[in-house]
Amino acid sequence: MKRHLLFAVMTALTLSLASCGPEAPKNLVLYYSQTGATEAVAQEIQSLIGADIESIEIQNPYSGTYGETIARVSQERENGTLPEVLPLKSDLSKYDVIFLGYPIWFGTYAPPIASLVKEYDFAGKKIVTFCTFGSGGVEPAAKDLTAALPKAAIAENHYGIRNARIKSAAKEVRRFLIENGYAEGELEALPGYSEMRPVTEEEKQIFDAACGNYQFPLGTPVLAGKRGTSEGVDYIYEVDSNGATTTIYVTVPEGSAPEFTRVVR
Repeated sequence: MKRHLLFAVMTALTLSLASCGPEAPKNLVLYYSQTGATEAVAQEIQSLIGADIESIEIQNPYSGTYGETIARVSQERENGTLPEVLPLKSDLSKYDVIFLGYPIWFGTYAPPIASLVKEYDFAGKKIVTFCTFGSGGVEPAAKDLTAALPKAAIAENHYGIRNARIKSAAKEVRRFLIENGYAEGELEALPGYSEMRPVTEEEKQIFDAACGNYQFPLGTPVLAGKRGTSEGVDYIYEVDSNGATTTIYVTVPEGSAPEFTRVVR
């Protein structure tokens, strides 16, 4: 009897001590989306990590065509005004990690995010950024956010995807979360790119097939590297864009047409 009693006491003590260990970080997926693309990424993140989720809403929503939205934002930028963000339902003080999502407009995060960071306190929070875009802007937006939130810890790695490739978000988001320790799972190890060398005619044709229909000229490929994966071939191009050098990534999934994934200016 005494042995059973001692065992029960020790078991209870062990469980009590275990429960006193560090708690898992509390996560919030917070995002602004106009067309639904950023929302799709936000929902994918939420489903994989089990976080709380909230959409950022503004008093006077952006609506209309792409051209009309650009015209309004241009006028706001000229006037130095920002849209009014409606009060959040989430209490940010309760969260350790905030996955902050936005579309890229004018090379950085959309104006509602600029309003958000002015109105809310993110001090001490870890911020993990994700975004959607037409061609790029991941790094400049993260740099601007770091400057706007000096008391927050902006994660070093960021996720972004072109609106035209939103169908690929699910597998890419999963890889991003697992590689950076936000979710558990097994991944195929991706090889590095080959050494950059003068672009071949075949590589130029692949570049043109991926980038030729984009609404703005992306330049002329000069150097290229590549890597093979279980899903196809990825290319990295150094591009001459009106005298400036940019980096453009292209993927060619097995059995599919080439598509460019992003531009780094």
